Amino acid sequence: MNIGKLYIIAAPSGAGKTSLVKQLLAEVADLAVSVSHTTRRMRPGETEGQDYYFVSVADFEIMLAQQAFLEHAQVFDNFYGTAQQTVEANLNNGLDVILEIDWQGAQQIKKLLPDSMSIFILPPSTAVLQERLRNRGQDDEATIERRMRDAVAEMRHYDEFDYLVVNDVFGQALMELKSILISHRLTRARQKLSLQPLLSSLLS
Repeated sequence: MNIGKLYIIAAPSGAGKTSLVKQLLAEVADLAVSVSHTTRRMRPGETEGQDYYFVSVADFEIMLAQQAFLEHAQVFDNFYGTAQQTVEANLNNGLDVILEIDWQGAQQIKKLLPDSMSIFILPPSTAVLQERLRNRGQDDEATIERRMRDAVAEMRHYDEFDYLVVNDVFGQALMELKSILISHRLTRARQKLSLQPLLSSLLS
């Protein structure tokens, strides 16, 4: 059975991670994104079970006590967690799985699953990052300033990741992400499993 690969994708708020992952899912087959649980409020345009599973703090704490999470972290004033059961089921079904998590979660996953690959998405400049946050139209100036401070703190952890992708031109960043995924699908270990009938016929 061909076991999928786990990819960690992290980025500061406003770097465009969500848009890139959404397009990646639309263009790459056999790829799934793990939907995290969160205690934060649902934002306009978000869908339960698609963007996040929105739960209460009490429900999140129950899941923590049950050790249901592969990783969990506090971001701003909210909690986020990745359910272990769903991730393992997708990987065992041969799907590559993306975790959209922050550096804290990435550290936890790397300790548990050292074979996972991590990708950090950077903005092309501080000015562009600030502009993207303002263009969302969802936050007041004080919140934007806090998000900028937290973005700098997040980006200080870039050297803990296997790959760096700069999201300046969207199409270029998307192509680079696809290249990372495709290259890992062509490794001998994975190809040996998927190409077994061909290899047998060629060598007989």
